[in-house]
Amino acid sequence: MHRGCTLCEASCGLVVEVEGREVLSIRGDADDPLSRGYVCPKGIALQDLLTDPDRLRSPVRRRADGSWEEIGWDEALDLVADGLVRIRDQHGGESISLYLGNPVTHGWAPITFIPMLMQALKVKARYSAASVDQQPQHLLSYLLLGSPLLLPVPDIDRTDLLLVLGGNPLVSNGSIMTAPDMRRRISDLQARGGRLVVVDPRRSETADVADEHVAIRPGTDVFLLAAMLSTIDAEGLVRLGRAATYVDGVQQVLDAVRPITPERAEAVTGVPASTIRRLARELAGARRAAVYGRLGVTQSVFGTPAYWLVHALNIATGRLDEPGGWMLSTPAFDLPVVGERTTDLVGYDRWRSRVRGIPEFSSELPLATLADEILEPGPGKLRALVLYAGNPVLSAPDGRRLEEALQQLDLLVAVDYYVTESSRHAHVILPPTTPLERDEFDVVFPAVSVRNWVRWSPAAVPAPAGSMSDADILRGLLARVWRRTRSAAPTAAVRAKALERLFPRRFVDVALRAGPWGLRSYQKLTLAKVERARHGIDLGPLVPQLPKRLLTPGRRIPLAHPVVLADWPRVLDALASLEATASDPSSLVLIGRRHLRSNNSWMHNSERLAKGRNRFTLQIHPDDAKALGLADGDVAVVSTDVGEIDVPAELTDRLLPGVVSVPHGYGHDRPGPETGWRRAASLGGASVNDITDTRRIDPLSGNAAVQGVPVRVRRREAV
Repeated sequence: MHRGCTLCEASCGLVVEVEGREVLSIRGDADDPLSRGYVCPKGIALQDLLTDPDRLRSPVRRRADGSWEEIGWDEALDLVADGLVRIRDQHGGESISLYLGNPVTHGWAPITFIPMLMQALKVKARYSAASVDQQPQHLLSYLLLGSPLLLPVPDIDRTDLLLVLGGNPLVSNGSIMTAPDMRRRISDLQARGGRLVVVDPRRSETADVADEHVAIRPGTDVFLLAAMLSTIDAEGLVRLGRAATYVDGVQQVLDAVRPITPERAEAVTGVPASTIRRLARELAGARRAAVYGRLGVTQSVFGTPAYWLVHALNIATGRLDEPGGWMLSTPAFDLPVVGERTTDLVGYDRWRSRVRGIPEFSSELPLATLADEILEPGPGKLRALVLYAGNPVLSAPDGRRLEEALQQLDLLVAVDYYVTESSRHAHVILPPTTPLERDEFDVVFPAVSVRNWVRWSPAAVPAPAGSMSDADILRGLLARVWRRTRSAAPTAAVRAKALERLFPRRFVDVALRAGPWGLRSYQKLTLAKVERARHGIDLGPLVPQLPKRLLTPGRRIPLAHPVVLADWPRVLDALASLEATASDPSSLVLIGRRHLRSNNSWMHNSERLAKGRNRFTLQIHPDDAKALGLADGDVAVVSTDVGEIDVPAELTDRLLPGVVSVPHGYGHDRPGPETGWRRAASLGGASVNDITDTRRIDPLSGNAAVQGVPVRVRRREAV
């Protein structure tokens, strides 16, 4: 059986050998056009999810005493629909919301049905993991390119210079850049004479194989990027190329960054001015080059202006929409266009959050304000929440406060495989079938892939009798909500039949036929044709397609967008403030890190992924440890004004002095009702988000600023 992996963005092709419902082996598909036989440990662990005895197989309802009882699917879906409709009718749709976790992006059913469910319940705002990760990227794609889903990626397979800021693609296999087997891709880049430069406070796994590692103080990428752009302007190296015909406002952007010279940037970033100038010249002078920024850029208080400069640097050096540069993929299911035509969710600052006045973006509010909206009384208070494939107690800033808030809800529903740190407070949990038990079609990651491709993933094993897939659960909820809605009740049966007949298979087929590789192209793709291609279909390298692909008025890029320019004085004020106040050499700032065997908070119950050395450690430079009296293995207390956590110390010179690192996603044994994943709970550790602050956000996108967090560290004295 050939299919794709749905556990991370790499979307590797797999060969799954089965006998009945037993999985005999999982290996990489050597004939897959994207991954070419590569697979990381997560792909093999799909088998663990299938057989995990801790995984829920049937819906459960929480009793008054906190214990769980199994119930049937009809009873469970009726309970949920009754509760949601009752709250909607009594308090309005603004009293209901959804939180969407990362796995939502790996399935076709959630992408298809969740907008319909929001409309049926009159939900005003949703929340998602995007606002603790990548929201600046989506916001800028909307403002500059016309859709939050038009996300340029480096054409890594043809570039000569790749500049990576705040990313670790060797571990993530991309991250908003679907590129499995990054080690091979980097090796190929270097073999053809190209260079990889990594800018990061930590010598990451990617930095280990790079041609150059540039250490930078956390949270200061915006000043480095601005100084590079001002250097390119000052030295007459601006070369727009074709972009000159469809990009407006370049001179305004150059004028804005002119005050930030390499010397000023050096004082706050720690990167020598000579290095900044050299990087700028190399970027401008390379035959083919691209700038790629990720979490170190987006998870800061300057996430949007910093990522805006990623756009600006790629445009000013003529890299946008050029082979080997910064390009858009051409997905067979054209999600940006389909989304524009089928929903009215897209927009920015059409209204603001009730409590803190944060702008909405595409009908979404930042996760950093979810607890506020639940705990603050008054009209519009959140009373019901659907957690869909997410564990925000571990993912959101100030997770302890959010956990307190979840317990105040009138109705909390979770669609999840496990009783997690978040879903343990749910009234009902609806467990879907696992990826190996259901057909899947990837509608998201081909839109950010470094090569064009399409793949059908058939179920590898038959689903157990009485189970429900994501599509079944959402269809069932929608049908019940319609039946209980006065205006929709007369047509509820007809709508339900249409859902079953048309969604998601028929909808995907229509999208493929009408898409860029559909019936008007030489590929003439249909869903049936994709299904027949066991290894997927290679649609070739990325191709130039601007300005035609733009969804902005007049198909032009307003680079000097007023939303970003209005925020620019905040950047200049921060620079002046940092220059005026010399950094305290004893102060420490916190960054995160990721491991190949982990992905956020939900893979620690797999024995094969969680085995080996303890990865939950506080990485700290030996000089800082010495000053604090910390030895390797000592328990360190890491604290902020929000709270404190205990973390074993790991001394390493891989970090800049003054920087400490703790991985995200741990803390499965936190106080409170028991969770259902025993292996994860046995790992110990703590949630780093118990000490991050909901007040530290990028004000434009609302993205949580969980990198560069000022912290205090001390040794935990033995009792």
